[in-house]
Amino acid sequence: MRGVPEQIEIRTGSEARSGPGSGAEPKASAAVVRDALGVGVAVGLSGFAFGVTSAGAGLSVLQTCALSLLVFTGASQFALVGALAAGGNPFTAAAGAFFLGVRNAFYGLRLSGLLGLPRSVRPLAAHWVIDETSAVALAQPDRRTARLGFTVTGLSLYALWNLTTLVGALGASALGDTAAWGLDAAGPAVFLALLAPMLRGTVERAAAGLGALLVLGCLPLLPAGVPVLVAALAAPAVLAVQGLRARRTTEEGGVR
Repeated sequence: MRGVPEQIEIRTGSEARSGPGSGAEPKASAAVVRDALGVGVAVGLSGFAFGVTSAGAGLSVLQTCALSLLVFTGASQFALVGALAAGGNPFTAAAGAFFLGVRNAFYGLRLSGLLGLPRSVRPLAAHWVIDETSAVALAQPDRRTARLGFTVTGLSLYALWNLTTLVGALGASALGDTAAWGLDAAGPAVFLALLAPMLRGTVERAAAGLGALLVLGCLPLLPAGVPVLVAALAAPAVLAVQGLRARRTTEEGGVR
């Protein structure tokens, strides 16, 4: 690998065969593949719910599958079809989905240096920069396992998400009215399931809570799709309050 210094250690005799660290890399790789496949399969199955929700919102099977193939960011996809199902303007729905997808750009900034991928494959890899692939890659101790985790998670999740999206869309078409079966609740339920593991700290929980309050308060007043855009203000508001509190704490510490 260019630009990365490597340590070369020469061992002889039995040290080369059974010295410290022998077999460590295969074991580490196996663990990364196992974890990455676990994430890919667990989240990939949620594509079924998206397929059902999208078909229930009035999108065709082709349109639904195109969203998963070309957009491939679950939260944004659910936000888009959810706003359309509620009768929202397509441009407003797309704007809400766009703002949710912006977070992937920040993941990309972090992963770019960590993975160090060749320029030729970066545009393809960028399509797999989502919550799950970023989490698996960033949890690894070195570049080799980070690349492996990113690739296995992205490949398994992309393949399964698109397959289950197709199955869900076809199944919803066969069932008819998804609301009659209660399947219209599948999208919001999966969205909350995807969101819950990210709410680890006080700041994240405060932003999510404020966002929920903003949506509930705006639903009766604004057109469908717009409350999601308003809820996006929760994050900068919470961060601003956190910054003020940190500054005040610093100033009080300085006075003492």
